[in-house]
Amino acid sequence: MLETVSKGFRSARNFLSGQAELTEGNTDEALREVRLSLLEADVELGVTKSFLQRVKEATLGHTVTVEGKDKKGQKVKLGPAEHFIKSCYDELVTLMGPVDSTIRLSKPVGTIMMVGLQGTGKTTTTGKLAAHLKKQKHRPLLVGADIYRPAAVEQLRQVAERVDARFYHEEGVAPPELCRRAVQKAREWQCDVVLFDTAGRLAINDELMGELEQVKALTKPDNVFLVVDAMTGQDAVRTAVEFDRRLDIDGFIMTKLDGDARGGAALSIKSITSKPIKFLGMGETMDKLEEFRPEGLASRILGMGDVVGLVKQFEEVVDKDKAEKDALRMMQGRFTLQDFLDQLKMVKSMGSISSVIEKIPGMGELTQGKQVDDREFTKLEAIVQSMTMDERRRPEVVTQQKSRKKRIAKGSGRSEKEVDDLLQRFGMMKQMMQMIGMQPSLLSRMPGFRNIGGLAKGLGGAGPADMSALFGGVNPFGAQGNRPIAPPKGYYATTSAGAGGLSKADRDKKAKRKAEKAARKKNRR
Repeated sequence: MLETVSKGFRSARNFLSGQAELTEGNTDEALREVRLSLLEADVELGVTKSFLQRVKEATLGHTVTVEGKDKKGQKVKLGPAEHFIKSCYDELVTLMGPVDSTIRLSKPVGTIMMVGLQGTGKTTTTGKLAAHLKKQKHRPLLVGADIYRPAAVEQLRQVAERVDARFYHEEGVAPPELCRRAVQKAREWQCDVVLFDTAGRLAINDELMGELEQVKALTKPDNVFLVVDAMTGQDAVRTAVEFDRRLDIDGFIMTKLDGDARGGAALSIKSITSKPIKFLGMGETMDKLEEFRPEGLASRILGMGDVVGLVKQFEEVVDKDKAEKDALRMMQGRFTLQDFLDQLKMVKSMGSISSVIEKIPGMGELTQGKQVDDREFTKLEAIVQSMTMDERRRPEVVTQQKSRKKRIAKGSGRSEKEVDDLLQRFGMMKQMMQMIGMQPSLLSRMPGFRNIGGLAKGLGGAGPADMSALFGGVNPFGAQGNRPIAPPKGYYATTSAGAGGLSKADRDKKAKRKAEKAARKKNRR
């Protein structure tokens, strides 16, 4: 997503790294990289020129080499590259903002008119907006006013069922009259907001616009939202200008931003029309509608992630109480493959893995030019689902019995080597989580685990001194006490489900050493 527009900013930052001063020469060279990516992303030419000029004025002539400390007391160094990117960020936010995701609704029945060209995802977006309104305790009514596209009415009927909203349509009634009757029907059904899914065309024409003008004149909607395909670049801007001229739209909903969007429409449309982007469509399911935040999109374009947006996504799919219990179990080393499967499903419910990774600061840099294939996660899911519940709780039994591994590989359609790889990686992850749980100084840096005393008590008071025993005689922190290493080869094959992951022989040796120590202490008395 947005790779085309992002690569220019990335190239500019790399070029300015190591420069002592922002001169006209190196600034022009950096802006050249940005200009090429903006034009390739199909950003409107006038918008591009204006943006570049403002960035140049904000950066030129600055000698930037500043050393200081952040809030955590860590040393930071800011150079020309960081100053240039900060200026780009500020101008991107200004270009796409200010944010306004409000929806005005009259009482007792508010009305929203959804317009746009055919193929922009207007019907699906109508359902997403209805789901968004239901979260705010509204009772939406969806109106199938697109009587020209085959199966459009039936599609909206199914969308209404998916979001548990009322649906209205009458055969043989013209769209303007249909929408007028829908408002009356909403009062009868006690719905407080009506969404008109109007007709679209492959291109703008007078017949389409004339009908939409009739609908607006007859129903006087509170909001007119234009649904725009983010993949269409300047075509979306030209469409927006014409719709705004004829209908005086209130804002935009941009769709398909999770796909191969160039980003030109997002950067141009607000500047050209002076109308705000209200929402972003980020997936196929009905809950994938985000309130537009120019700061978040600007951060993602510049490769800095979007932590706020990511947290909001997690809040929608995560049960807070369950998450806290799961975290404690992970730190205690009681993390199973069933837990892993549940976590995988939770992440997948947030949308494509690529879109989630993109919002993590720094991950955009690591994955640049590479596509994260969601099918790889489907393969992992298939392997775990081919296991019995006992095998998910005790993965070591799979390595101990080859027949189990062969059955799992056959049932999931994967190879035995892939099953081995999953088990080995899971073992390393499980030990790493347990290692973090035993290291209070490390765990205290994690959000949500500031009160380390309570967690340490939950872990039985174990500390770094206990680590070597808990990990089968191997100190996972290394000789220096802070360097994690891979688990011993054949870890699952040589351990059982005993306390701390120790085999019976190891537990007997530990008990014997403890008894000998107690005897020596008694003799000294």
